[in-house]
Amino acid sequence: MRKSLRWLVSLSVLIGTVGSTGVATAADTETGRTAVADAQSTDIKDRLLAIPGMSLIEEKPYAGYRFFVLNYEQPVDHRRPWAGTFQQRISVLHKDTDRPTVFRTSGYGLSTTPSRAEPTRIIDGNQVSMEYRFFTPSRPQPADWSKLDIWQAASDQHRIFSALKSVYGKKWLSTGASKGGMTATYYERFYPRDMDGVVAYVAPNDVVDREDSAYDRFFERVGTKDCRDRLNNLQREALVRREPLEKKYEAWAKSEGATFNTIGSLDKAYEAVVLDFVWGFWQYYGQDVCDQIPDAATASDDTVYETIDAYSGWSAYTDQGLETYTPYYYQAATELGSPSIKQPHLAGLSRYGYQPARNFVPREIPMKFKPWVMRDVDQWVRKNANKMLFVYGGNDPWGSEPFHLGKGARDSYVYVAPGANHGANVAGLVEAERTNATARILAWAGVDAPAVKAAKPLARFDARIDRTVDEDATREHGLRP
Repeated sequence: MRKSLRWLVSLSVLIGTVGSTGVATAADTETGRTAVADAQSTDIKDRLLAIPGMSLIEEKPYAGYRFFVLNYEQPVDHRRPWAGTFQQRISVLHKDTDRPTVFRTSGYGLSTTPSRAEPTRIIDGNQVSMEYRFFTPSRPQPADWSKLDIWQAASDQHRIFSALKSVYGKKWLSTGASKGGMTATYYERFYPRDMDGVVAYVAPNDVVDREDSAYDRFFERVGTKDCRDRLNNLQREALVRREPLEKKYEAWAKSEGATFNTIGSLDKAYEAVVLDFVWGFWQYYGQDVCDQIPDAATASDDTVYETIDAYSGWSAYTDQGLETYTPYYYQAATELGSPSIKQPHLAGLSRYGYQPARNFVPREIPMKFKPWVMRDVDQWVRKNANKMLFVYGGNDPWGSEPFHLGKGARDSYVYVAPGANHGANVAGLVEAERTNATARILAWAGVDAPAVKAAKPLARFDARIDRTVDEDATREHGLRP
């Protein structure tokens, strides 16, 4: 009997001192009593902080909501949860535990400014946002880059959802734009039972990395011929004037302390920025501002230089510009793939062509491309998509290789917003598709039937927190989704 009692006592102590990763911590009895008290509290902050592994970074007030920036303890390797942890930032835009919740990720870093994704406004719900692993400060130290892959990231989301489901017990939708839309799709592929619906915006689907002719066809037809010629001519002129413009670039780099060790040289960085120019224009702008592109034949060196900077950004391929996005380029070079376009109008002037993602990652980080990863996701979506909505922009180059639905898909849709760029959203769809998309999002979120039938967002647009473009997904410069 005494042996049994000692075993029960030991077990209760162990249960009370196991951290979020299953590793015993130094928590004492008093901490255990506090956690129980917090879990029983009605204050949302207490309930969130009662979750094992959750800690508060800051709370920011916002009318109608409470906004928390938090750290959540995650395993570095979800296959070996005992082998080390790291702190991953998340945010919670809290409205009410009786409302549905949107799980949003940009696939990049985390904004600590309150904002609301389109599905969050449509369902008038809560929003949980996650910083993608290996984007600082959510990076394990030391960084084992082999643990940066789409399954590990999806498992991060799964653990966060599992931890928060006890607080937010209503329906959940996942969403994201660009790499965030890709992230939401990969999460669904690996954990299809977690979410009640998926809204993926402008999510590229590079199934075969070496087959990029779809992008070439896009640039042959997008916009008007006059606009295409205007852009191509200025881009070509930037390479014709490479020598004087590189001197300006060198002077700028020296004044800013910018270096080019990762890409290899200022010349390679210069050409990479110039080659991004046309892509960047269509990704972020469009036909309506084409008349603002100067005439290449009469433009001064300063005008050519400044125009390229406005749409591509001279800082993009410096060491300092690349450092923030090393996790993205690593993934592009190992799993996601990256586009390459021919640009025949630059024949005889381009020295390097579209450079591979490997060129944008420090050489000391090992990597190997795994071509089967995207094929697996593509086939899974075609055969198993259920309650998934993909939204693309008709004038967005990243939409050249979209996700497709097969016969196995159920209650799922792929829509294209005419004339929209990388900021395409449900509001920009044609009326019939906008109505259906809005109704499906509401239905997936479990709102009342009359609201679903009305197919209107439940919350009014608020310019302070609502963005027509996902601010974390839209990179100001550089060729990144």
